[in-house]
Amino acid sequence: MTIRAATLADADAIWSIVGPILRAGETYALPRDWSRSDALSYWLSPDHEVFVAEAQGLVIGTYFLQANQRGGGAHVANCGYMTAPDSVGRGVATAMCRHSLGHAAARGFRAMQFNCVVSTNERAVKLWRHLGFDIVGTIPQAFEHPVLGFVDTLVMHRTL
Repeated sequence: MTIRAATLADADAIWSIVGPILRAGETYALPRDWSRSDALSYWLSPDHEVFVAEAQGLVIGTYFLQANQRGGGAHVANCGYMTAPDSVGRGVATAMCRHSLGHAAARGFRAMQFNCVVSTNERAVKLWRHLGFDIVGTIPQAFEHPVLGFVDTLVMHRTL
């Protein structure tokens, strides 16, 4: 697996990952009914540095890196990660997170923070903890899950 900077030529592959995850509505606090254009405008925002994970010439994951806040909080990075449904469980998210941690440190960020980890996304919570993130806050019933109703979100953080 390789991870490289995304280009506009990756838009179809990124949409093939982002679209189904948004439609499922179980892990991201983004509109489930976003159009392809809306979703790609967000993911490929000029404020996001976007990467793709590839295996055998196919894009199997994508992530973006950005400053979590502006001004006095700009030294803390934030990322969003998505793995192609048929590649879940193959180490894609682990590889992307490790890549993002190294890249963020190289860019001068001092920490990374995830602002809205859905507590029922047990796979992600377990992975982020394994990679050194601590749960530093819980926001009660902050996410409306399409099946489970209102569930907590977690704020997770680690120093770089």
